[in-house]
Amino acid sequence: MNRTIILCLLFFAVYTLPAQDVEWRFDRTGIYKETGLLKSWPANGPELLWHFDGLGLGYSSVSVSSGKIYITGMTDDTGYLYVLDLKGNLLNKKEYGKEWTVSYNGARGTVIPNDGLLYIVSGLGEVFCFNESGLDLVWKKSMPDFGGEPPRHGTNESPLIVGEKLIFTPGGKEHNIVALNKKTGALIWSSKAKGDVSSYCCPIYLDDQQIPQIVTITGHHVVGIDISNGNMLWSVPFTNRFFEHPNTPVYGDGMLLCTSSYGVGSVMLRLIDGGRNVEQVWNSVDLDSRTGHMVKIGNYAYGSGDYGKGSWYCVDWKTGKQHYKDKSIATGAIISADNMLYCYSEKGEMALVKATPEKFDVVSKFPITLGTEQHWAHPVIYKGVLYVRHGNTLMAYGIK
Repeated sequence: MNRTIILCLLFFAVYTLPAQDVEWRFDRTGIYKETGLLKSWPANGPELLWHFDGLGLGYSSVSVSSGKIYITGMTDDTGYLYVLDLKGNLLNKKEYGKEWTVSYNGARGTVIPNDGLLYIVSGLGEVFCFNESGLDLVWKKSMPDFGGEPPRHGTNESPLIVGEKLIFTPGGKEHNIVALNKKTGALIWSSKAKGDVSSYCCPIYLDDQQIPQIVTITGHHVVGIDISNGNMLWSVPFTNRFFEHPNTPVYGDGMLLCTSSYGVGSVMLRLIDGGRNVEQVWNSVDLDSRTGHMVKIGNYAYGSGDYGKGSWYCVDWKTGKQHYKDKSIATGAIISADNMLYCYSEKGEMALVKATPEKFDVVSKFPITLGTEQHWAHPVIYKGVLYVRHGNTLMAYGIK
C-alpha cells in the first residue's frame, strides 16, 4: 500500500510540474514541448481567448516567466516593456529607452527571462537588464561600448544566457562577440571572431561537444566560439549582399543548419574533432529563408524559402534532398508542437500543417485580422495557448 501511495504521488508530481519558461522560439529550437493540442481548427480559427491592443510598433515575440507574459513595443520613439498576466491583463509597463526609427520602425528583440532578471536588446543596440520583481534597471551596456553599431535595420538579437554569462554580438572589430556577467554587465571575455558586423542572428549554445561552444552568424561568417574563453574555434564563409542573417542556426545530430536569404541559401555543417572544426555536408540555394527560421523534426527540416517565389519546403536533414516545395500560403515564420507545424505567413495567414515529408498538408488555416504593420513576429505556444503578435496587438488563441 505504501509503495502504491508513493508511486501515485510521484505520478502526480511529474504531471503537475509548471510549464517551462519561454524565451526566443521557446528554447531557440522553435519546438514547443506542448502535447494534447488540437489537430484541426474550426473554419474561422481556434477560439480567441483575449487580445491586448496598445503595444505600439514592434516585431518582438512573447516570452513567459513565473506565469507572466513579457513583450516590447514602441510608442513615438520610445521602447516599452509590457508585463501581462495569462488572461491578458496589463500588470506593469516600463519605459526602457529610445527605439529604432530608421526603417521598419519598432521594438525587435524578444525579452529573455533568467533567474529573476529580464534582458532586452533594443534596436539601437543597447542591452538592458531589469529585475523581474519591480522592473528596476540593474545594468545597461551598448554596442558603441565595444566598438560596434547597429546594422541597417537595427539590432535584432535576443542575448544568450549560459550559466553566469550573457552572450551578445556588438560587431566591433576587436570586441566582436562578448560574454558579460549576467548580474553585473561586467566583461568576462571578448572575442575578435572575424571582426564582422552584427547580422541580427541570435546565438545558440552547444554543450555536447568536447569543447562546449557558442555558434552564431555574423555579417560574413558562421563562427564557433569556445564558451570558456571566447577563442574562435572555427569559421565558415557565409555572406550575401546585405550581410544580413536573422535566422538562428538549427542544431541536431552533431550538425548545424544555417539558412539565410538574398542568394546565399542554406548550408549544413557537421562538427568534427570534438567541435574544433566543421565540414560541409550539403547546401541549397533554393532554401533561403529570410526571417522565418527552420525547425528540425526527426530526420527532416521544415521552413519557407525561395522568397522571390514563395515556397514552403521539407528537406532531408542529412542529405538536403527536397521532399516537397509548396506555395499554398505565403512564406513566413514556423514553429512546431505535438508533431504539427504552425506557419504564420507574411500575408497574415495562420496555418496548422502536418509535420510529414510527404506533402505540405494544411489541415486548417485562418486570417489574422487584428493588429498593424507586417506579420513578422514569431508565434508562441504556452500552456495550450497560441500567442500571435501583429504589431500593435497581441492575440491569445485556445488550441488545446
